[in-house]
This record gives sequence, C-alpha cells and structure tokens, in this order.
Amino acid sequence: MLSRIADLLLPAFGRLSVTTDPGAELAPGSIIAANHTSLADPAVVLAALHRLGVEPVIMATAGLWRVPVLGRALVRGGHIPVHRGDRRAAAALDLAAEALEQGRHLLIYAEGGLPRRKDAAEAAPGSFRSGLARLVEHAGAPVVPVGQAGARRITSGGVVKQLAGLATAPVRRPNLHVHVGAPMVLTGDLAACTAQARTAVTTAWRAAAARLGEPAALAA
Repeated sequence: MLSRIADLLLPAFGRLSVTTDPGAELAPGSIIAANHTSLADPAVVLAALHRLGVEPVIMATAGLWRVPVLGRALVRGGHIPVHRGDRRAAAALDLAAEALEQGRHLLIYAEGGLPRRKDAAEAAPGSFRSGLARLVEHAGAPVVPVGQAGARRITSGGVVKQLAGLATAPVRRPNLHVHVGAPMVLTGDLAACTAQARTAVTTAWRAAAARLGEPAALAA
C-alpha cells in the first residue's frame, strides 16, 4: 500500500525518472539497499520500485511506528521496526530473514540515519552499519544496490527548512532520479561485505546523481 501511495502522490512533489543497469533484476527474496539522504527519499525509492513492479517490506527506525496514520500503515504492510541499541534489534533481523524466505523484497538503509548537512546538495553515501552484512550472512540473499538523487531538493536541513521544502515542492517539482544496479552476492567477513555493499550503492547513487547533473557525481 505504501508503494502505491508513494507512486500516486510523488508526481505532485517532483519529477521522477528511473533507470536500471543491464542485467538488473529484482528477484523475489532480494535485499534492496538504498542510500539515505532525506526524509523524502523512502517515498522516492518506493515510487520507483512500484513502477518496476516491486512492493518491498521496509526496515526502518521504530520511531516511525509511533507516527499517526503512518504507523498503522506500517503495521498493516508487515514492515519491520528497528529498535537501535535495544535487544529487539536482533529480532528485526530474524523478521527480515523470514520475509526474504517468503519471497518478499526487503528495503534496507544501511547507513542507519540521515546526514547532518543543512544544504540540499548531493553527497556520496556515508558509512554503512553492519546490519546489512549480518542479514546477508543470516539469509544468504542477493543484494540489489539502489541509488537515489534529488530527494534533498524536496526536504533537507532543519525543521523549518524541511517544512518549507515540502510546502514549495508542488510548485518547484524538482527532478528526482533512481538508479537500480545489478544484483550482487556479498562475500567475505562482515567488514568486507559491508564495504562491497557501500561501494555498489555509491556507484548506483553516482549514476542517479549524474542524471540530474549533480557535480557530486563526478567527485572521486
């Protein structure tokens, strides 16, 4: 339901385009790893995936389940709350593995949080936490790297700027782009798997940012 709603509403806030690598495949039971830059980017990624025929289960911070309306939608959709720094965090990995075994797609944000920058510019993904690698170790699922760019043009910065961005986005309708990479199998220990995933997501993000003409896409 969230994917369909995102795809229906997003055109009011921005112009979304989607590209894929040759050989890109969103097979059932895949982990979709995306970069996280804005409160708006989950809607951007969900809308893009919906256009590709995929409605994933989302792993997200547990605080979202306390938001009216959204929390109920997350419960109904079987999405997975992550209680960071809590013994329940391990249970989230078990639930994610079960969803993958059932053939669901799983969307995960391995950075574990938003950047603290106030500007609306693009930047490469930050450090990845180990949760993605531990999930791969547990479930043995392939990882599909996804890069999104442009979501910070809708919302970024402090609370006032976030609200102003949302209010003006229907007038500005900024360009947004999502790029889906080819699936990969992570190998090695947790550190190696984490590094491989971050590199792949960074490559996908760079492709998305380049589509928007972002200077950051050309940075080393």
